[in-house]
Amino acid sequence: MTKKFVSNKDETVRMFNNDFLEALSKVHPSVPLIIFLPIIFFMIYISVVDYKISTFNIIGLIVFGIFIWTLTEYLLHRFIFHLELKSELGKRIHFMFHGVHHDYPSDSRRLVMPPSVSIPLAAFFYFLFKLLIGSVSVKPFFAGFLTGYLFYDMTHYAVHHFNMHSKFWLAIKHHHIKHHFQDPDKGYGVSSPMWDLIFGSTFPKKDEQETSA
Repeated sequence: MTKKFVSNKDETVRMFNNDFLEALSKVHPSVPLIIFLPIIFFMIYISVVDYKISTFNIIGLIVFGIFIWTLTEYLLHRFIFHLELKSELGKRIHFMFHGVHHDYPSDSRRLVMPPSVSIPLAAFFYFLFKLLIGSVSVKPFFAGFLTGYLFYDMTHYAVHHFNMHSKFWLAIKHHHIKHHFQDPDKGYGVSSPMWDLIFGSTFPKKDEQETSA
């Protein structure tokens, strides 16, 4: 498959004529940590102090939240970020949301989600989960969900800009790099390839590729 990228340097393209909107589209990788780590600690704090949820239940809900994030990450990436509409407006929206990253995959200021997108999304998911599991359980659950999100954002940045040495991180990196430079219709999981394996969107093994060639 033809590689779909314009530049693999740490550079970008201007997306908005308006300077303010352009600034909002770029973000330092530390920003998600600054915004969401205090929220995670606050959610855990009120779970313990105000709601007096047991340690066992808090840990269980946090783990469940992380698990649900991995599925959310996969579904968003596959069905929202890679949704390509035929209209000019649709193409423009797709480029702003995700196309620019595939054209400039090493752009260090567009590798983590900007607050202009992540904060409204976080609010939406919080109130959705609150309706589904209640105002008490949602606190530790959402702490786990946000932890999963931060792991995803930091992993995404690291994959594109850090040298990996351990087998675990190399596997994560190779999975995502293949998504960029081998087949963008596979490998939607960034922080984990688990859902790609479950839903059949993982990359074929070498021997399978050689057989089909």
